[in-house]
Amino acid sequence: GKSEGVRFAFPHAIRDARGRLIQDGRLYVFTTRADTIMGVTFCAVAPEHPLAAHAAQDNPALAAFIARCQQGGTTEAELALKDKEGMPTGLSVEHPLTGEPVPVWVGNYVLMSYGDGAVMGVPAHDERDFAFARKYGLAIRQVVAIEGEAFSSETWADWYGDKQRGVCTHSAMLDGLPYKSAVDKVAELLAAKGLGEKKTTWRLRDWGISRQRYWGTPIPVIHCDACGTVPVPEKDLPVVLPENLIPDGSGNPLLKCAEFVNVPCPQCGKPARRETDTMDTFVDSSWYFMRYTCADNHGAMVDARTDYWMPMDQYIGGIEHAILHLLYARFWTKVMRDLGLVKADEPFKRLLTQGMVLNHIYSRKTAQGGIEYFWPHEVDNVLDAQGKIVGAKLKSDGSAVDYGGVGTMSKSKNNGVDPQDLIDRYGADTARLFTMFAAPPEATLEWNDAAVEGAHRFLRRVWALGAKLHEWADDHRNDVSDDARTVRREVHQILQQVSFDYGRMQYNTVVSGAMKLLNALESAAPRCAGMPAVLREGYGILLRVLYPATPHIAHALWQELGYATKLGDLLDAPWPQVDKAALIQDEVELVLQVNGKLRGALKVPATADKAAIEAAALASPEFAKHAEGRPAKKVVVVPGRLVNVVV
Repeated sequence: GKSEGVRFAFPHAIRDARGRLIQDGRLYVFTTRADTIMGVTFCAVAPEHPLAAHAAQDNPALAAFIARCQQGGTTEAELALKDKEGMPTGLSVEHPLTGEPVPVWVGNYVLMSYGDGAVMGVPAHDERDFAFARKYGLAIRQVVAIEGEAFSSETWADWYGDKQRGVCTHSAMLDGLPYKSAVDKVAELLAAKGLGEKKTTWRLRDWGISRQRYWGTPIPVIHCDACGTVPVPEKDLPVVLPENLIPDGSGNPLLKCAEFVNVPCPQCGKPARRETDTMDTFVDSSWYFMRYTCADNHGAMVDARTDYWMPMDQYIGGIEHAILHLLYARFWTKVMRDLGLVKADEPFKRLLTQGMVLNHIYSRKTAQGGIEYFWPHEVDNVLDAQGKIVGAKLKSDGSAVDYGGVGTMSKSKNNGVDPQDLIDRYGADTARLFTMFAAPPEATLEWNDAAVEGAHRFLRRVWALGAKLHEWADDHRNDVSDDARTVRREVHQILQQVSFDYGRMQYNTVVSGAMKLLNALESAAPRCAGMPAVLREGYGILLRVLYPATPHIAHALWQELGYATKLGDLLDAPWPQVDKAALIQDEVELVLQVNGKLRGALKVPATADKAAIEAAALASPEFAKHAEGRPAKKVVVVPGRLVNVVV
């Protein structure tokens, strides 16, 4: 939220009904583009700004516009979705460098809570101002140029806002200056007039932590008619909530609990009232991870063990908390650091924000004007010729239902999936495996019942192969045939990739690696009489790869097949290590091309040099067939991948 720029004033002589200059005759703005100051053609103020209120006193239309602006949301996120609207106040201020009059508008996109509640309008070099000026017929004055680029006030171009390449033009004493030099010059000129200076601003907001609800951290404050607001004495902390109250929907039950509310004032002893608001749950989630390091300490928030464990190595949280929760956690950590409670400066070393789970949404309007939502299992989809969902019908009576696309699972929209139903039907391992495999952890995941069934079939195959290996439990021959070496090489190649994917938390590719591993072992199983040791090693690797995703089936098979006897319980078993020797190949297979077209494959010794590969390619029957007697002009070898003969 850090912005470096210039804060300066547009002087004015606008006075209130008592003849006093409004805001001391200065309309302050903050800008990071002071280099464009000569392109200002209007100023916009927030609907709550004193100049807006003054102008609305004798302008009913403006008063109505301001009232309309104040009805909607006023956060930046909400304003970003609104159409940018404005209305002239009929007032004007002076340009601080030229003295020219600058009209003042009220803009619904200006926040009173940020900066001074006013902005300068430079339509030629700000896309929002450009659209605003085009909409209301305001002047658009170019004051930044880039060599070779033509400016048009009819259509916005991205280069208009490029501060890195542009230089000032049509700007008197600023002409020819690049961005930084122009900003410095403007700041110097404004300072000389006593109208402005360089400034760094921060997009800080107050955190309203109070909530009107029962369960939460009590706010340790007592209200006394004589003494005012009095903090609860430290000897009486913590304030403990009564646990016998029943929320009945009629409001905060703490308000009706006389034994909690009615207390003596800690200062004067007169009857007083305890605060019944409780704190935002974000207060608790801002430091709970530090409490985990020393949860058995009942005499303090944290102790020295926090210095050992913090900062956290890896934090995983939902993407819906990627802004506020993390902002608060960082803030709280720094507060505790400044109080000397912890030494950590930041709470987390690494962050993974997991995506949301999506599902189809079905609804229709009720006779009363509301919206009724239906569960996906209650409807049949209506598809167009391309198989796209365009509507739905209720299974119960065939009546039409609107299809709302896919959205975040929500109780209110009846599109959630109860994990317990899934666990009852398939088991917890299937539910876990599906969510791991369906999408990368940071991406959104669209629910798919068929894919859940696919995950269940995979685990049945894992179990079936385990049962087959159980039959050969006493066969420990260690085959050294080429076939066995090929299977073992594939197993360790997959293990190498899976270990890498676990390290970067790409769990969907970990699961796909486990599937490849199972395929390799299943294909080798019919030849198991010659390689039981290779299969047992590979299956033990498969179970350890699957264990974090499917702990129940992996643990049961690990015990049943006797791996625990040699390697210990699966929870404590070492992660399998890649055998580099197993990855070594005697031969490699290269793609063979003739004039860039695929013509076959070429097997060569793994140690073959470029000359040997070229010779093998020219001696191959595929080259002889497709060269049609023409000599080779050039042979291109891409090591480990392909060889292309140009004729």
